[in-house]
Amino acid sequence: MRRKLSFLFTIVAMFVLVLGACSNDAAKNKGNSGEADGEGGKRHAIVYKNTGNPFGEKLMDGFKDAIESNGDEAILRAPDSPTVEGQVQIIEELITQQVDSITVAGNDEDALEPVLKKAMEQGIKVLSTDSAVNENSRLVHVNQADPEGVGRVQIEAIAEMIDYEGEIAVLSATSQATNQNLWIEWMEEELKDDKYKDMELVKVAYGDDLRDKSVSETEALLKSYPDLKGLVSPTTVGLAAASKVITDKGVQDDIKITGLGLPSEMAEYISSGVAPWIYLWNPIELGYLAGETAIALSDETIEGNAGDTFEVEGLGEFEVVESETGEGTEVLLGEPFKFDAENIDEWKDVY
Repeated sequence: MRRKLSFLFTIVAMFVLVLGACSNDAAKNKGNSGEADGEGGKRHAIVYKNTGNPFGEKLMDGFKDAIESNGDEAILRAPDSPTVEGQVQIIEELITQQVDSITVAGNDEDALEPVLKKAMEQGIKVLSTDSAVNENSRLVHVNQADPEGVGRVQIEAIAEMIDYEGEIAVLSATSQATNQNLWIEWMEEELKDDKYKDMELVKVAYGDDLRDKSVSETEALLKSYPDLKGLVSPTTVGLAAASKVITDKGVQDDIKITGLGLPSEMAEYISSGVAPWIYLWNPIELGYLAGETAIALSDETIEGNAGDTFEVEGLGEFEVVESETGEGTEVLLGEPFKFDAENIDEWKDVY
């Protein structure tokens, strides 16, 4: 009898342990789901350009970290393709859910205005990052760096790579991407300097931030301009795709490439000399800053007006300033960082 009771108690004890373990696992899974840690937590959403974009994925990681560190819920959304229609549908859903803030990387500067104004009219704080929407569509823009500096430095780089002589082309994202277009405007302005008199910008192509289209656009550029000496791609998807095309075709001795790229994707091309050096900022930090800005707007620490300041742990103090374009206000993360053969091994495993 004692043996039977002992066995029964053992079974009960094991059952309790299993229940406890299941409860712990459930708690862990809830914590990883992006839900708010406690009651009263706010819900902050980010809508990127499209899924499968490495830069966007890292940016959303940083956003999620900032929001969840504040005990709030992070909602990460993106359409399958970089279209206005896809973003409008997602934003409409977020309005229905009555989220506290929406951060958007716009696929078009103006086309999102009606739905974003609708969100703000319902008390939702709206801001943009990476690719800005117009000033009527948001309270503030969280920018990577000064657009003029980003545009000019890429022309300075490609010019040095091709000894300031020859045809160059640009492989951009979408034709409506505000950040890309502004950088290209500054590239064209930089090219007016007399030191570039022997260089010619022959084409601006658009790969829509899609790998396959970026590949086909690069192949078309090489075919249409057999004397092409340099290619600038201010988009991580385009830069990686174009670098692979140049490598696969074995024309790395004839054409050099630079632009904005992820160290993890561009390490092999920097090491091989296809892209002697590239530039970028930390997309995780950009997303984190966007998340902190969303929190500051939601908590009314800032209103998005020039002169507003707020502190971001680990990044320092930031000030809201007038946009260089004169359209609304922005927060600047910092200057673009140069990745080359000397430092790429330090960064390729970071992002």
